[in-house]
Amino acid sequence: MNLATLAVSRWQLTLVLFTLLAALGIYAFLNIPRAVDPHLPIPVVLVVASQPGADAQDMEETVAKPIEEVIKGLDGIVDVDSTSKDGASVITAEFEWGGDPEQHFDEVVREIGAIRDRLPSGLASLQYLKVRTSDAAVVQLALVSETASWRRMEKYATDLSERLSRVDGIRSTEIYGLPNPEVRIAIDSGRLAELRIPPSSLVTALQSGGVDLPAGAVHSGEHRLNVDAGGAYRGLAEIRAVPIRAEDGTLVRVGDVAEVDWSTAEHTHITRFNGKRAVFVTAMQKENGNVLGIRKEIETALAVARSQLPPDIKLELGFDQSRDIRNRLDTLARDFGIALGLVLITLLPLGPRASLIVMISIPLSLATGVLLLHVFNFSLNQLSVSGFILALGLIVDDSIVVTENISRHLRMGADRTAAALSGTKEITAAVFGSTGVLLFAFLPLVFLPGGAGEFTRSLPLAVIYTVGASLVVSLTIIPFLASRVLHRDDDPEGNAILKSLTRGIHGLYGPVLHYALEKPQRTLALSMALCIGALGLIPVAGWQLFPASDAPYFMVEVETPEGTSVAQTDRVVRRVAAEVAKEGSVSAFMENSGAGNPQVYYNVRSLTEETRKGAVFVVLKEWTAGKSDEMLDRLRGVFSTDPDARITVRKFENGPPIDAPIAIRISGPDNSVLKMIAGEVAKIIRATPGTRDIDNPLAVDRVDLDLGLDADKAALLGVPPGEPRRALRLAIAGERAASFRDDEGDTYPVVVRLPMGERQPVSALQSVYVTTSDGNAIPLAEVAEPNLKSVPPRIDRYQLERNITVTAWTQAGYLTSRVNKDVVERLQSLTLPQGYALGIGGEAEASAQSFDGIGSILLLAVFSIMAVLVAEFGRFREVAVVAGVIPLGMFGGIIALLLTGYPMSYMGIIGFVALIGIEIKNSILLVDFTSQLRARGLGLREAIEQAGEIRFLPVLLTSVTAIGGLMPLALGGSALYSPLAWVIIGGLISSTLLSRIVTPVMYLLLARPRTRRPRKPLAQFFSR
Repeated sequence: MNLATLAVSRWQLTLVLFTLLAALGIYAFLNIPRAVDPHLPIPVVLVVASQPGADAQDMEETVAKPIEEVIKGLDGIVDVDSTSKDGASVITAEFEWGGDPEQHFDEVVREIGAIRDRLPSGLASLQYLKVRTSDAAVVQLALVSETASWRRMEKYATDLSERLSRVDGIRSTEIYGLPNPEVRIAIDSGRLAELRIPPSSLVTALQSGGVDLPAGAVHSGEHRLNVDAGGAYRGLAEIRAVPIRAEDGTLVRVGDVAEVDWSTAEHTHITRFNGKRAVFVTAMQKENGNVLGIRKEIETALAVARSQLPPDIKLELGFDQSRDIRNRLDTLARDFGIALGLVLITLLPLGPRASLIVMISIPLSLATGVLLLHVFNFSLNQLSVSGFILALGLIVDDSIVVTENISRHLRMGADRTAAALSGTKEITAAVFGSTGVLLFAFLPLVFLPGGAGEFTRSLPLAVIYTVGASLVVSLTIIPFLASRVLHRDDDPEGNAILKSLTRGIHGLYGPVLHYALEKPQRTLALSMALCIGALGLIPVAGWQLFPASDAPYFMVEVETPEGTSVAQTDRVVRRVAAEVAKEGSVSAFMENSGAGNPQVYYNVRSLTEETRKGAVFVVLKEWTAGKSDEMLDRLRGVFSTDPDARITVRKFENGPPIDAPIAIRISGPDNSVLKMIAGEVAKIIRATPGTRDIDNPLAVDRVDLDLGLDADKAALLGVPPGEPRRALRLAIAGERAASFRDDEGDTYPVVVRLPMGERQPVSALQSVYVTTSDGNAIPLAEVAEPNLKSVPPRIDRYQLERNITVTAWTQAGYLTSRVNKDVVERLQSLTLPQGYALGIGGEAEASAQSFDGIGSILLLAVFSIMAVLVAEFGRFREVAVVAGVIPLGMFGGIIALLLTGYPMSYMGIIGFVALIGIEIKNSILLVDFTSQLRARGLGLREAIEQAGEIRFLPVLLTSVTAIGGLMPLALGGSALYSPLAWVIIGGLISSTLLSRIVTPVMYLLLARPRTRRPRKPLAQFFSR
């Protein structure tokens, strides 16, 4: 008993099972996580080390190199690179995709922990960061006030952060742009020197007086009393009263030699919202969270928070990820509805009853697809929804073929049950074979290597799950419904639309096919010439790995010269923000000086603060293709002439993270030689047409102040070794001596330093004293002669050797692949010193990594498809006929890309792979039916012509439904998935028209004429 017989005879069970499936699908749709982009584990671990005051070379030698050496020995490691700058090093460890990111993270932490004693003792922090796509903020909020003190802002920002942390689905929150409040002990260095009290004694006194150590408990009778012996300081007066020294009956207290008051640390990250002073608060979701559900709870939390704010502080919503998700899903839902309507129109030739039966397969198949995505922990994102839209034109194919064949058997005189069983039985082998080929065509897309494969995985899986479900539906519920709903038409030729199509097939297609079969060699040669000519046009189309995102926001990055203060950087950022504010399409903008904007996109993040850098994050009301791009070009033109900074207008990019589309990596031992070569490379890139925003990180050295310590003179004056450095660090950077705890239980640092305004001027060095061995204090100037020195701004390392990467972006209208090729050709003229080499990074490297190892996957797919075809037909001749259709679709896909202006891309490749499966699926229907007719005794030419005319209608309907389902996706203008849709549409048009001629011709040329063919093995199996 086959599937159809079981479904028709046990129809009660069929109804129960499919009702359950529909209910589970609805449940999955309501509960599946929703996101803009897929959430995927990224096998990258970041180590961020901070040591204020250390230059780039110190950070490289004492921090980056030791950490790189232990990481490089870990199993599965692919790349290790680091960037060392003033006071900070960032080490990146990238592991093989497919491993366990949590295990890699633990291994990195363990190995670095083992060498912690070899790292500098003065490290301020050593952070280990996981890289997750969910690190992008769900919301970026702004607490706005021009008058509130920073301590009040800190209180309300902390309260808001804690409130958001309690929202179900939020993993963490962060506060940005807040200068850390502190209790400042502003020492009078002259008074301390006069009293012969070293600053370290003041620090020691504060540390001893503020020890937070419980004393224990005592008992009095039946009562147990905890002893309060003090601890963290509770009031400023208490700190002022701390004794430093008692001598001759006189106490010297902290308040006698220092000012004690509330203040803030140096403001190194300045933030504003729409031009007003602000503090940013961001919230990040947990893995596989439902952003739309989280957003509702956040809105409730924000309503409560707003009600508790004072009048001088406002809470604004700057960025809302759920808005982007909702807009994208609404757009895709609209496209889905349009596609559904187009599919309905294409089913009209089948008649209303047959169309209704076919339509049943759509919700059932989609429900199953959503259910399986939910079960295997995938989200509903722009790629998975695109997969469902792509599948929409495919899931009705099997049902159309089965229903049309049952209808044909009804018109031939069979009753409904017999027609349902015999019609399904006749077509089952072809349906299994064609759908199996389609599934195996999409299967290699699931196993594409690297980050690009992980990023796009939900798209082919959505197609596989949905099309696989449609196969089961077409062989079970469709025959059952046909046996109950279909009836014989009064006219055996069908309804008016069907008769019109049939006349067209006989009148137009029949004579053309007959002529082609008369001259098969000429027909085949002409078709192959067209296909070969189209392949030659691939270089004309060009290549692009992933296009820029069409998200309704962008970033303006500001980079001032080396050594620029955050105040000067902020002046440039203000000018940029003022220019951005003039654009009418701007909804909000968030300014950052001294650091980048908090992470709002899955592959762009800012790790360290740097006074010379800033960013303006701009949110648009909506992204309009063409118009918004013109606005970005207009802003680039305005900012390109700025005399004080290099300003880059940057769209966010889809796909794996890259520094820039064009990146030339230079490696070698000497940083000065690297600087020279980088200058030459930057000059060549700048002279290449199509490049913009060239960045050479070593173009300008950083100017620092060398203390110029005279160690011999210091020793003669009795200054202990290391004392000048500690005195200087305490006075300038400050030293945390104790903690202050207020009535609400919040803890603040008590910091000893020289008096300071917003920042410390160079004149502060004149107020620094060092203590000699006999307790006297002498000015630092007596043992030091500060002087300016030139140092490298940064030191990069890649695979354990120094390197520098010169990057560039491409201008509008230029393809990265062509510009990159031009750059590489021009670099051939560059002569490098021995020991130095050039490497290609950016999009070219990402493309190579994305397709590395794909050969074995494609081989598996090809032989799997071959196995299905051999099982279907039992002979290689028919397999060759079926496979011969592939170039015909390639021809149309390439022409479609050229006509629409899209380059070949990663998503375009996916489109061509999918197209192969769809083409073969349609070809199987024709070849299988031709073989059946020959097995019934028809002659070769007669069988070919009859099969071509009979199978033309179902093939035409399946192709038109696929095209109709993809049209909204193609016309939507998305640079990400429109190329995929156009490839398939163009390929289906050319394949449907040409293969109806070429496939019969190839069958005629390759098939052996004989009176009777044995039954095919697969057909025998399904006829049992």
